[in-house]
Amino acid sequence: MNSLARILRSASALWPFYLGVVLVSTVAAALGLVSPFILREATDTIVGTLRGDTTVAEVTTTLLMLAVGLLLADLANTAMTNLGGYIGDVMAMRMRQILSTRYYAKLLALPQRYFDNQVTGTVIARLDRSITSITQFLQSFSNSFFPMLIQVAAVLVITTWYYWPLTILLALLFPIYMWLTTLTSKRWQKLEGQKNEQIDLANGRFAEVIGQVKVVKSFVSEVRELDDFGSRYGRTVDITRPQSRWWHTMDTARGAALNLIFFAIYLLLFFRTLNGFFSLGDMVMLIQLVNMAKQPVFMMSWIVDAAQRAIAGSRDYFKVMEEEFEPTANTQLIAATQASGVPELDATPVQPLAPVAGEPVIDFEHVTFSYLPGEPVIRDVDFDVARGETIALVGESGGGKSTLVNLLLGLYPIDEGRLRVCGRDITELSAAELRASVGVVFQEASLFSGTIAENIAYGRPGATGDEIREVARRANAHDFIERFPKGYDTIIGERGLRLSGGQKQRVAVARAMLKDAPVLLLDEATSALDTRSERAVQAGLDELMKNRTTVIIAHRLSTIAGVDKIITLREGVVDEIGSPDQLAASGGIYAELLQLTASSSAADRARLRRYGLVIDGEDNTVEHE
Repeated sequence: MNSLARILRSASALWPFYLGVVLVSTVAAALGLVSPFILREATDTIVGTLRGDTTVAEVTTTLLMLAVGLLLADLANTAMTNLGGYIGDVMAMRMRQILSTRYYAKLLALPQRYFDNQVTGTVIARLDRSITSITQFLQSFSNSFFPMLIQVAAVLVITTWYYWPLTILLALLFPIYMWLTTLTSKRWQKLEGQKNEQIDLANGRFAEVIGQVKVVKSFVSEVRELDDFGSRYGRTVDITRPQSRWWHTMDTARGAALNLIFFAIYLLLFFRTLNGFFSLGDMVMLIQLVNMAKQPVFMMSWIVDAAQRAIAGSRDYFKVMEEEFEPTANTQLIAATQASGVPELDATPVQPLAPVAGEPVIDFEHVTFSYLPGEPVIRDVDFDVARGETIALVGESGGGKSTLVNLLLGLYPIDEGRLRVCGRDITELSAAELRASVGVVFQEASLFSGTIAENIAYGRPGATGDEIREVARRANAHDFIERFPKGYDTIIGERGLRLSGGQKQRVAVARAMLKDAPVLLLDEATSALDTRSERAVQAGLDELMKNRTTVIIAHRLSTIAGVDKIITLREGVVDEIGSPDQLAASGGIYAELLQLTASSSAADRARLRRYGLVIDGEDNTVEHE
């Protein structure tokens, strides 16, 4: 239970709810104890009348008042129980809000390496299962079980006053039950972990398949995916059989032990009453009190089951929360993961850096980087890019071009060397400062569900409609947007599914324009488009590149012929640096590629494709690095 206590401590902003649950539960428990005492008085009064001690007329008013008292106590108990339920419901949902926000903030602050090894659906499934199990347990405990525990404590005090051996028998219920539960718990949790693993894998794959359902359908893989999904849940059934058999076998043992104790309690009450130590009213009252203690004991089977699910869920939750932050993560994200409640956030966009006069805007100084230890992808990369200069990166697929883009975005820390952007060492910048200064258009546009206007304004949420339309015109996107019935308010669906590839890229170009960062990265921004769409997008890119420092990973030599400088990479090492004219005559990679474009042989065209290049007029069949 330490992990659950840790959850409660970490959400200390909910202390008014904790206090409310305790106070209301205490009052509700006290009101619940009134009924047995009223019933005792009513029973003894009726028995006395039947024995002839009093007349019916004499006790009628008394019994009526006792009945009214019983009604008022029950009504008050009902009201307090529901008030406690309301407080518990709101507390549980606030807890869910805090834990979910904290989990989300943590994921946003984790380094890219974490996501390289994760399946998106699994991350989502883990969030849902972990936090749901925690909040459901908290809700059930505060609404039902906690008030019962307070009642049990009061019952033990009352039974001690009447007959202390009765208290001992009642008190024995809890340690015996918890001891038998402890014997059950370790094996149960191990099997529960195995079930959760299968569920996470199944749900992770489910999210992938739904996200790429067109691919699944095109390869006629629906039945295979369904079979794999069903098989994983089938394994959870196989695990559940021994898990449930073990649990219920032990629960039978627990129930039998408790039944024996209650057997002894009832015998004790019956014979004490028979021998005159208790009145009949006392016996009725004590039986009711014993039953009040009996209910939470038998409910413990369910509450312990819920607690174990919550404990297992909290372990998954804390496993993510204990991951190392991205070194340059936004301080607001870090604070949000540590806040006791939901923090106030300042979502004002971070302003881009201004280039330092006389300094290169991009400066790689002997940079080495590896995704896996001991396997460098780039080695001793050394070049700079002046303000307003456009450079192109050329090299075989897997040679490190996209890796340089990843480093400029601060997605990974470099192993050796130094990288400066706008005259500042990236180790001195926060991730927000660096990324606000770098605009990027990827091969895949990666739009969000929502309207076209919302997607264009993603980097500047406060942008006016006129500003959005202006960049759309410059990106060659305005005309097709206006042809939609709702124009800029058109809902484009998840990942922009209602738009064509060329339309999505032009929206992405407009989005980068509105961001207005001094550095621009074009990572094969038109390689997935047909020739007609590419021309439309390229017109927008040409407009976007004006007055910016631009790094291009291109898929056609014709698109980089007009750049200021070409940098060729061979197996992660800079091979040549120079203007297109200089490298055309150097005999290196670029000169070789120019010769290959003039060849019609299949072998030469295949070699071009290894560099991520195609010949003008060919279909784009490039693979992204």
